[in-house]
Amino acid sequence: MLCLGLFVFMLDTMSYQELQRRSSWKHASQPLVGARNASQYLGPGDDIITLNGVVVPEFAGTAASLSVLRLMADQGAAWVLVEGTGTIYGAFVITELQETRTLFFETGEARRIEFTLTLQRVDQDAQEVAEQLIADSMGDLGALLQDAADNTGLSLGVGASVV
Repeated sequence: MLCLGLFVFMLDTMSYQELQRRSSWKHASQPLVGARNASQYLGPGDDIITLNGVVVPEFAGTAASLSVLRLMADQGAAWVLVEGTGTIYGAFVITELQETRTLFFETGEARRIEFTLTLQRVDQDAQEVAEQLIADSMGDLGALLQDAADNTGLSLGVGASVV
């Protein structure tokens, strides 16, 4: 469905039923005598995504997923948000996580947890994020290939050969 950093929204973790996106753009206004105000475009404003959903641990999702998202938010880091279709939204921070627990077992564990997760975009350019994501992936791929080569006796240098 959606990935925020390494956290994947899916039935096994927590799935959302609604994604709301609110984007704004900044315009400055200058009053003019005898005419309408002059307006100047200043650039993009806030880009906020809100995910609403329900976790029902008996059927889909786990309450531990909320704890993972809280730990991610505690780090204060920006996480790349990527849709399952491949759309890269940009780098987002977690600004709010709200949950409502209802329908309890005798132990106090909730059978139903409704959640609202609010994300705010903090990067400047989606192209920047895409390039960084590709660079990071290539770096990880290079490290994995080197580890595999070291474990199998392959050489990955110029004029690579198999031993």
